[in-house]
Amino acid sequence: MILSATLLSASGPAGADELTLARVARFPPPGARVATQFRFSHDGRFLYFLALLGPGPERSLLREEVATGKREVIGRGAGDAAALSPDEILRRERQRIQDLGITEYVLAEKADVAVFVSGGELYLAHPGGTPARLAETGRGALTPQLSFDGTRLAFVRDGELRVLDLKSRALVALTHGATGTLHHAVAEYIAQEEMDRPLGFWWSPDGRFLAWEESDEAAIAEYPIVHQGRPAWDVERPRYPFAGGPNAKVRLGVVASTGGSTKWLSLAPPGEDFYLARVRFGRDGALFAQVQSRDQKRLRLLRFAPPAWAATTLLEERSDTWVDLHDDFRPLENGRFLWSSERSGWKHLELRAADGRLVRPLTSGAWPVDRLEGIDEQSGVVFFTGARDSPLHKPVYRVSLEGGDITRVTPEDGFHAAVFARDGRRFVDVHDTRSQPPKALLRAADGTIERVLDANDDPEVQALGLAAPELVTLEGPDGSVLHGAIYHPPAGAPGGPRHPAIVRVYGGPTAQTVKDSWELTQDLRAQFLARRGYIVFRVDNRGTPRRGGPFERSINRRLGTLEVEDQAAGARWLASRPDVDGARIGVYGWSYGGYMTLLMLLKAPDVFRAGVAGAPVTDWDGYDTHYTEQYLGTPQDNPDGYRNGSVLPLAAKLERPLLIIHGLSDENVHFRHTARLLNVLNPAHRAYDLLVFPDERHLPRGQDDREELEARLVAHFDRALASR
Repeated sequence: MILSATLLSASGPAGADELTLARVARFPPPGARVATQFRFSHDGRFLYFLALLGPGPERSLLREEVATGKREVIGRGAGDAAALSPDEILRRERQRIQDLGITEYVLAEKADVAVFVSGGELYLAHPGGTPARLAETGRGALTPQLSFDGTRLAFVRDGELRVLDLKSRALVALTHGATGTLHHAVAEYIAQEEMDRPLGFWWSPDGRFLAWEESDEAAIAEYPIVHQGRPAWDVERPRYPFAGGPNAKVRLGVVASTGGSTKWLSLAPPGEDFYLARVRFGRDGALFAQVQSRDQKRLRLLRFAPPAWAATTLLEERSDTWVDLHDDFRPLENGRFLWSSERSGWKHLELRAADGRLVRPLTSGAWPVDRLEGIDEQSGVVFFTGARDSPLHKPVYRVSLEGGDITRVTPEDGFHAAVFARDGRRFVDVHDTRSQPPKALLRAADGTIERVLDANDDPEVQALGLAAPELVTLEGPDGSVLHGAIYHPPAGAPGGPRHPAIVRVYGGPTAQTVKDSWELTQDLRAQFLARRGYIVFRVDNRGTPRRGGPFERSINRRLGTLEVEDQAAGARWLASRPDVDGARIGVYGWSYGGYMTLLMLLKAPDVFRAGVAGAPVTDWDGYDTHYTEQYLGTPQDNPDGYRNGSVLPLAAKLERPLLIIHGLSDENVHFRHTARLLNVLNPAHRAYDLLVFPDERHLPRGQDDREELEARLVAHFDRALASR
């Protein structure tokens, strides 16, 4: 291993001079500048999307005429980080948004009207003209939503739900009395962070009503976050629902859009602890809500019909482990609806009658549907993505509402992200593979490419000379097939012929990291380390998604056990290769990956010689309710699972060089996790290195901080893995 090489650039092949640590740290990565957030107008005539128009990360809003391809910029984004409100900063953090400029816009369901957010202000788009700033909404308006006819805009400001008439500019407040613990029309923390539900209010199709959520956090204790690195310190006072503790008390009501009293709906029997998982109106004006039990083993679909808004239970999903949430509920014209279920052990689509009875399953087999993508009701066709052919690929498929054979729509391997027009006659396909950055295509419903919307010809891809990792398979400890990816050092890289290796781990139950996708190739940290002479490896262990019930649910009530066994088995398999020095294997990961890094060092020190743990969970009693309890239950009902899944009882045995990285302002995995770890390591006189970012949250965003993170990580492995 050559240790004298500067950390400013990797040494070796073409592109080495460009692949500096500054470039590794800079957002966006190469090939990631493709247009995003495609949406068709209600009639399919226009296509809206966000695009990068310059070299920076600021996105603008564009509109393109579908028939002609003529496009125009209708909202120009600018670097607006300083203008963001604290609530907007947290919204972007919870949705993992790193772009700047315009990151949010909304379209009306039945009119060609668009509103976007820029610099903390709301604007009404005027194609062919200048956007109109909606001054009446004020700064810091949250989650704007247009009425279906596009004449009114609902939003939250100063904690209350308001409606603005876009013609008269008359403003009406629909809710009153919000406090520091009582929130109106805003999704609670758990909904935003863990349930993929960003909204706290919803328009009815006729515009007469809005459904809205009230959440009461009074029973949740404050968890202060002190911002200590600034010239003037201040304190954030979020209320964080720790596993086994109280959640926000949520209720759902309906109010007239012109104002008045709220009709509160019956979501569960009195005293029952539950989550409000999903809400939407149907075409007939009925309101649908999905309610999940606190233990997440039951999910009920409720229907509330006006004017009485009495509840009817249409169906209930049950599981011995947990019921996953989804967005596949879709009401149809004739009152029937689409749904997905994992009762067979694999997620599959179903057609249901208006009263909830099963009409017929639409898909089946030992493979999972990813999600419902679109419907052509006139032709009776449903479009979806799934892992039918391989978990490494994600094509678009179609099936008739009458059932029958499934047809693959997108012939290319790799990953496809589809956005369908409302009539299902065409769709945008953002397609990528390990060897091809994502490009956006306009396709007919049969998969025929009509034109390229964004070729994404990023010259940096060629300039950096990025090499796609090799995909491999290996056998796990239980005989399962595990998928892995290897980044090979290029010819001439230092450290051969037997290279030290580094495992990049996540391992958590919500992310697939090995797939035929550009996400692997654009991993500049792995590319940099490979050019520095390391073999970099990743493998998806048991518990990771898109593999079906037995594989995914094997971790039930025992986090941090099977995942570590599989990762250790993967590293031992890697060590058996003739080009790997099995005595010099390191590991790094972030968040769940940081947790896994610690466990891999502590449980398999014979395999892993050094590690870098970023923002690690160290004990699950310090993480939130919905995520933790889904897989472990509560600390009260599964104390053994919490104890066996904790890093802290093992930490005093640390033998290997460890670098811990954490942001003091992390509101997701609190710095408390690292502090508790240090309180075990210090009395045990165990050495470690610590890199703290006072102003960073869970996802480091500052360029200087990110560069320091990358430099420290590389230097740590260079020291620890330099020789036997």
